[in-house]
Amino acid sequence: MTNRNETRIALAKEIISRAEKAGAKIAEAVVKDGAEMSVKVRQGETELVEEAAPKGAGLRVIINQRSAVTYTNDTTDGGLDALVDDAIELAKLSQPDEFAEPPDASSLAKTFPELDLCDEEARDFSAEKAIQWALEGEKAALGFDERITNSEGATFGRTIGGTALVTSGGFCGSYDSSYYSLVVNPIAEVEGEKMQVGFYWDAKRFLSDMQGAEDVGKEAARRTLEKLGAQKVPTCEAPVIFDPDTGRALLSALMQCLSGSAIYRRSSYLLESENEVIASDIVNIVDNPLIPRAPGSRPFDGEGLPSKNNTIVENGVLKTFLLDTYSARKLGKKSTANASRGLGSSPSVSPTNFHLLPTDTSPEEIIRGTEKGLYVTSMMGFGFNPVTGDFSRGAEGFWIEEGKKTTPVGEITISLNFKDLWKRIDGVGSDLVTRTAIATPTFRVSEMTIAGS
Repeated sequence: MTNRNETRIALAKEIISRAEKAGAKIAEAVVKDGAEMSVKVRQGETELVEEAAPKGAGLRVIINQRSAVTYTNDTTDGGLDALVDDAIELAKLSQPDEFAEPPDASSLAKTFPELDLCDEEARDFSAEKAIQWALEGEKAALGFDERITNSEGATFGRTIGGTALVTSGGFCGSYDSSYYSLVVNPIAEVEGEKMQVGFYWDAKRFLSDMQGAEDVGKEAARRTLEKLGAQKVPTCEAPVIFDPDTGRALLSALMQCLSGSAIYRRSSYLLESENEVIASDIVNIVDNPLIPRAPGSRPFDGEGLPSKNNTIVENGVLKTFLLDTYSARKLGKKSTANASRGLGSSPSVSPTNFHLLPTDTSPEEIIRGTEKGLYVTSMMGFGFNPVTGDFSRGAEGFWIEEGKKTTPVGEITISLNFKDLWKRIDGVGSDLVTRTAIATPTFRVSEMTIAGS
């Protein structure tokens, strides 16, 4: 264990000790610290450099089934006294909740997997280096083609920090993590056509795993140029292919409906759907926090339960919801170790690495196998109702004819209820990229409504 982890744990233990002396039978302390940096350049000039070093502690106490959460950035003796006193006082004022209890001590993690989550070089990664990455990415985009006439800039971010959790039930753990990201936003314009703004990005826990800045910039330019000349298509019913970025948005919406909190609040169209077919038989979804270097990985969850790989959907059948201890008790089930928590909040349900699993089929094969349809590269709006499953969003992409991407398409809307959408998936690609915790490969829905001209 590093000195930083030991320091966080020592502070958390001190908070627990003070809370117990003040009368809390159950206490949980979270300590977080870190260093964040973000730089933005535009047209070769630095526009913004932001750096912050957040640090704080959070406390949850439970007294006679009455719980309260407080947090502070003041970790002096006076600050910790106020943290504990406020929590005790608020707990006395709260309403009893029989489900607001921590997990059983016997289920807490005792050992932790090594997941390689922190690039220690991030601690010495300077603003100058971040600016260099951003400048190189934007320069590559601007120099890619004369039709790239302008830029909304390039942004590079770096975060490194750590989290410790200590509970009166006997849990004690801490880990460090890091994350880098680069996004480039070029603008393409041709006389007589609508200006197009595009982007491309990459993000990884380790700098050595990142695509080069030049590669990110060139890909951003290529994708922006592809959008020139976009037009509507006639309203129709046709197959729709989602690339990994747009597919991720659909999976994120589905994840909301699979949350235990949505189920016990009856705010999901998937009520009473456990062990039922909710998708096609080529749909397999997992939530796996044990993937080394992946963005959603962690050695334990927000309640101290050991991280584990959960199969959520298997061959189209819903196997389990995502559950923390509270939602599991409300539903008469066991936690899937999907609790997360911030400094100032109680544990809540959250995914880790939530993935639609890839197959051996390449995305090119899926496109070639589509006689006529739509390939979606971006979506706009927030047209999803988790209670009914109704889905409708604006979209951009390419029209497919005879298995090939042809005309760029824009100003259209795609729609289909989620009850049907996931069951109509008839192609899943091999191109799963884990830049984000929620991720999908390319996939095709056999038929959706496309509203155009």
